[in-house]
Amino acid sequence: MRRLVVLLLLLLCPGFARLLPAQVVDASVCDILASPQSFDGKTVRVKGTVIAGFDEFTIKDTTCNRPVNAIWLAYPSGTKGKAGPVAFLQLQLSRNNSASPPSVNRSSVKLEKNSDFKEFDSLLSTPYKGGAMCLGCVRYTVTATLVGRLDGSASVGVGRDGTGKYVSVDGFGNLNRYSARFVLQSVSDITSQEIDYSKAAPGAKDDSQSQASGGDPFSAVHEAARAFGASSAQANLLEAAAAAFGKQGEDNGVSVGFGIANEVPSDDGPKGRDNSPDGLLFHSMFDPDRLKGAALSRAISHVGTHIADLRSLQPGAIAPTLYELEYHAWQAVVLNAVANKQSALILPGSFLIWNSAWPDIDRGKLMDQGLSGFLQDWDALPRPVQR
Repeated sequence: MRRLVVLLLLLLCPGFARLLPAQVVDASVCDILASPQSFDGKTVRVKGTVIAGFDEFTIKDTTCNRPVNAIWLAYPSGTKGKAGPVAFLQLQLSRNNSASPPSVNRSSVKLEKNSDFKEFDSLLSTPYKGGAMCLGCVRYTVTATLVGRLDGSASVGVGRDGTGKYVSVDGFGNLNRYSARFVLQSVSDITSQEIDYSKAAPGAKDDSQSQASGGDPFSAVHEAARAFGASSAQANLLEAAAAAFGKQGEDNGVSVGFGIANEVPSDDGPKGRDNSPDGLLFHSMFDPDRLKGAALSRAISHVGTHIADLRSLQPGAIAPTLYELEYHAWQAVVLNAVANKQSALILPGSFLIWNSAWPDIDRGKLMDQGLSGFLQDWDALPRPVQR
């Protein structure tokens, strides 16, 4: 009898369906990444490893054999959680772009902010405190069962036509590189794993507060460029990163905010509210509480390199892979550290990418080992085949 009543209500009052609890679909990270669009809009239950780091806030599984082996994690708008990336860059078509992308209408998600969520958020926002500068490093990763709305996309990144004009932006999260986004509704079965940073740079001093601790952190990137001499390749890379943000008050399509980019953006559509000279918007965000002293200058070098690389791509040119984009941005960060005579630089997951104690002859090889390990293991980006 109860089933008959529910069926009658569904037939006579279609709006009644929205009042029923959504059916939960069980899936693995690899299931979702294999076909993200088939899960779009569904309430999904997934168990996985969650990380928060420099520009990561993801559920990852490095065994999926995908271009990006992770799902971007987001809290519902207004959550005010503490965990998330310390640096973030989102791409979006500008208001004055002539493209007409389809509108997006997604159901709202209400987060259960119970003791499990508070533990989850606290663990992922507990910073690692050690001897050397560690950019976005957290103390724990977390394995948990998560329930939430899955947003799926058929493609990621920026699309261009034959003339080089921006015509589409797809994907989620940092650099729009994720084909799936998980908007958290509840979390349970939490297990934490402490990351061992003890062997990354033993004995390295913490010199992050003594460098660029005051003044304009964007100017600090220009100063780092001058340390390599005018017109050198190193100087040009850092100058391009600093210049990508434009001069103060310049309307170049790049916005800079300070906070934690861990929620679904309030302006979550395919087009933004602002104009841009080339039809593309770059929304950058930095967490000032975890990017203190020279760390903010290093983060600006990284994000600025992404903006410069994407805007300098010529029509018809082969676009760099996500791995190559990230590798290039981290090279800029290392150069910034070298210019400031920094002793060591560590990335989340305990990957050492710079140590002034390395022998000169081994520095390139050791930096590559640290970066490739970080990008493949922590960032879940497979190394591309040499082109």
